[in-house]
Amino acid sequence: MRRFTGYWRWAGGRISIAILATALLSACESEYYEAETVDRDPTKGDHPVQGSILGRDNADFLFGNTGSPTIEPGGGGIGVNAYLWRATLDTMSIWPVASADPFGGVIITDWYAPPATPNERFKLNIYILDRALRADGLRVAVFRQVRATSGEWRNAAAKTQTATQIENAILTRARQFRNRTVQ
Repeated sequence: MRRFTGYWRWAGGRISIAILATALLSACESEYYEAETVDRDPTKGDHPVQGSILGRDNADFLFGNTGSPTIEPGGGGIGVNAYLWRATLDTMSIWPVASADPFGGVIITDWYAPPATPNERFKLNIYILDRALRADGLRVAVFRQVRATSGEWRNAAAKTQTATQIENAILTRARQFRNRTVQ
């Protein structure tokens, strides 16, 4: 009999905790919880607007389908200009990408040693700062290392025009993408 009452105390305690947790969670519900989460287009009646996590129309552009006539030049659901983002990935395609954040506009490459100069390597941090396709909406930071005679890599200064040349190449490619989309 003692075992049986011990079980009921144990089960009763578990049930009480479950009831208490349910009551607390239901108290968190508000009138705003039932708000509709599907966008509606008033010009098309009461039908939901199709979209994605990357924005309504720019997911196709981001993944290469530039035939969509509804692409916004600013970059839809991503946080930066889609032309600059795509041009950066295209221009730096030979570099290994360590990190890419399309919502924050940051691309960080891993170290890359050009085949012509195996004793030096470069790393890039590319920042897309704006949703507009502008020259000041892009910044490139170049890091350079040189191999010492002992075999270890040591930091070295990169030429200042290297970052400017990379920025210009990305901006040129972004303009090409925009011109193709507009036509």
